[in-house]
Amino acid sequence: MDSGVLQGIKNRYGIVGNDAALNHAIEVAVSVAPTDLSVLISGESGVGKEIIPRIIHDNSRRKNGKYLAVNCAAIPSGTISAELFGHEKGSFTGAVSERKGYFEEADGGTIFLDELADLPKDTQAMLLRVLQNGEFIKVGSSKVQKTDVRVIAATNKDLYTAMLRGEFREDLYYRLNATQIVLPALRDRKDDIYTLFRWFSGKFAEKSNFCKVTLDHDAILLLRSYRWPGNVRQLKNVAESITALRSRPATVEVDSIQLSGRDIAPYVPDEKDTLLPAVSEKKSGGMSDDDRQMFVKAILDLKQDLDALKARVDGGATAIPQGVPSPEEEPEEQLQQEPAAPAQDLNIKRSKREMIDAAILKHGGNVKEAAEELGISERTVYRHMAKKKKA
Repeated sequence: MDSGVLQGIKNRYGIVGNDAALNHAIEVAVSVAPTDLSVLISGESGVGKEIIPRIIHDNSRRKNGKYLAVNCAAIPSGTISAELFGHEKGSFTGAVSERKGYFEEADGGTIFLDELADLPKDTQAMLLRVLQNGEFIKVGSSKVQKTDVRVIAATNKDLYTAMLRGEFREDLYYRLNATQIVLPALRDRKDDIYTLFRWFSGKFAEKSNFCKVTLDHDAILLLRSYRWPGNVRQLKNVAESITALRSRPATVEVDSIQLSGRDIAPYVPDEKDTLLPAVSEKKSGGMSDDDRQMFVKAILDLKQDLDALKARVDGGATAIPQGVPSPEEEPEEQLQQEPAAPAQDLNIKRSKREMIDAAILKHGGNVKEAAEELGISERTVYRHMAKKKKA
């Protein structure tokens, strides 16, 4: 692709950076756009996967049709089939009228299914039918309906591993995986990190009438050395926090300020504590000191419990006590279980519940942000909240 055309696309969609893998992903999106092929977008949370479907839709013959984006993880598993394919009146409790689903609404357009790996198996089967034949059946109906929808899906999980475990349908995996676009993690785009920082900081400074922020060599090295588990989304938050708390109102005489590595170090999380929020030297409406202490204590307690468990295993214990999961193999759903297990297991469960409570509090009740910070699904957080409410 011509470099001028590529840059024009980046400017249109606010894409910053010149990483080779990022450029390749954009080029593939533009190349596949005129076709009706289904596309699977993969990449870690926070890399910007939601931009690629827009590029594909806007450059396709369907650009004048509807574009619908659906976060599969945000819809309860019991109702997601009805949300996607619609339902008949009285088909389940609460179905007081007939309702069109997203696939019917998006007829002639494009539907983007984010967090595809969270689809239940029965919904996966219904999605496969749409992909193969353009057919679907509303929940509570026996009538087959047709729809002409292009499907673009995204996931931050390893679908191949999920398929091997039986969690994701093999036929659906291969049907979607024919065209795959992979977005690189920010830690693999080191040359773009400072460029992105200046972009986010500059936009925030302009909006807030602050001085523009530049970084010295040590500060740039600090940003490049951090692994950015939250990717571009996390860098944006850090850049805006640094600008808000370390810059100052712009004047005619001074419109920029340079910061050192020591200046920005408090805002870049410690590599050993990647679940902890970035700290600042001033309060900015986030966690209170008491809330932060509770959050830190929960994580330290969890680490202590896991270290004790590991010591028992390494010390010659023949088996892990029943009900105490391996930290590498524990499925996130076990956050919600309450087995009658040893006290050590209960301590681990309690610590994890406290971590979720602290994350929800930190983000002002925003489930999506809390889930992303902890690396769990939104559905897990919703189940935790529902169970706490019943209690």
